[in-house]
Amino acid sequence: MVNHYGEQTASGHLHVPSESKEPYPADVLEQLSTDAEAVIARYPQRRSALLPLLHLVQSIDGYVTGRGIDFCASALGLTTAEVSGVATFYTQYKRHPNGDYTVGVCTNTLCAVMGGDAIWETVSEHLGIGHDETTEDGKITLERIECNAACDYAPVVMTNWEFFDNQTPDSTVQLVDDLRSGAPVAPTRGPSRVCTFKQVSRVLAGFPDGLADEGVGAGTASLRGVELARREGWTAPDSGDATPDAAPTNDASTEGTATGEQTSVDTPANEPDERPTSDGKEGQA
Repeated sequence: MVNHYGEQTASGHLHVPSESKEPYPADVLEQLSTDAEAVIARYPQRRSALLPLLHLVQSIDGYVTGRGIDFCASALGLTTAEVSGVATFYTQYKRHPNGDYTVGVCTNTLCAVMGGDAIWETVSEHLGIGHDETTEDGKITLERIECNAACDYAPVVMTNWEFFDNQTPDSTVQLVDDLRSGAPVAPTRGPSRVCTFKQVSRVLAGFPDGLADEGVGAGTASLRGVELARREGWTAPDSGDATPDAAPTNDASTEGTATGEQTSVDTPANEPDERPTSDGKEGQA
């Protein structure tokens, strides 16, 4: 099933399926509003809660829907154009129905030469879909990922942002088949199971699922440098040590960040829509 990105109108509101613009049922809207207020309360300015609220919408709808955009705009005092501008910028926000499991195959340099390209080609052919497309059963959305930030375990595949390390074409085919069949699937590191896209979206919105401390966070390959340093007695240089051949510096260059000091102080934030005026003074847009 080929799904394409939603288009935008001049106002910024996404063109999405008509059913995605229908109002939330009363009970869903009540719970969504309660959860949204809990998220908004964490921020000094309401508009700062937009990122987690978009994840919250995805935890209910499975992607950023028209009604989700309207809800976020209303809850935060923003325009739908402002909400859509964020929803269309970050790849974790989906602009069309997403599968239960987003399987991302890293094809960046190291993973590619270690077999990532072969994994991608094999799995794409096996599922009959390409990048950002979803299987007919709605189970798998396949993505070609630039980097999964796990080069020490290349080639790496992620499923709903959980690591599957040292993969092969065959192991990844088995992974997607297990996900589609409902068989138990555990990532290489982290929790004991892979959660669905909606479940993970709720976690990203700021509601813990209790799995954060499960499993191994950093495996043997990631810790090898630390272990080597401990064995050899290596330590980081003392910040007070002087470099023997360092050139003398004048007073100006030894102040502030040149010496590693943090000279900034906490100051009140500007108002959300504060803009410079033509005379150089701050004003309201």
